[in-house]
Amino acid sequence: MIKVAIVEDNEIINHSLKTLINNTEEFSCVGNYSNCEDMLEVIEEIMPHIMLMDIKLPGMNGIEGVKQVKVKLPSISILMLTVHEENDLIFDALCAGACGYLVKKTHPEKILEAIEEAYEGGAPMSSHIARKVTTFFQMDKKLSPDKTLLTPREHEILSELIKGKTYYAIAMTLNISPDTVRFHIKKIYKKLHVHSQAEAVAEAIKKGII
Repeated sequence: MIKVAIVEDNEIINHSLKTLINNTEEFSCVGNYSNCEDMLEVIEEIMPHIMLMDIKLPGMNGIEGVKQVKVKLPSISILMLTVHEENDLIFDALCAGACGYLVKKTHPEKILEAIEEAYEGGAPMSSHIARKVTTFFQMDKKLSPDKTLLTPREHEILSELIKGKTYYAIAMTLNISPDTVRFHIKKIYKKLHVHSQAEAVAEAIKKGII
């Protein structure tokens, strides 16, 4: 059972997401909240696998909420679900620890697929958001990319991570074992001084490595 929590201040959207999740086999909404403060009080009790988080919320915003949640539950996967598509918000959310970024106009079935993908270790994003992420820092001419920081194999794996692939899918693509993928990803995290897949992708783009 994939346990999902929702933080969304629009009552209609909040209720619709809860209904969608609870009406889907193997999914369960273990909590739905209109603000981060109420969610943070109980997050360690409900222990969701996945969180759907809006950005513009009353009180604490969603990006700060991601940071606070990751302190309490480092292994949780957080998907931003928002109407906002500004580059700085996308990047700030990923740097804060979100594993994916979806717009609210995403079809319900795609939202469910994104939840399942995140649960399996992927980094789901709406297609045009993914394009924004990959081009965000490539337009900055002041970057001084360090192409020697990662090995060729680590570059390959990181490139697949940016596409939102799971460890298993990367292993199949590169014809290596999932354990080998995990080994290289641990080395990538150490070299980039990050602790999550989303942070690794964001830092690699920021540094111009990929």
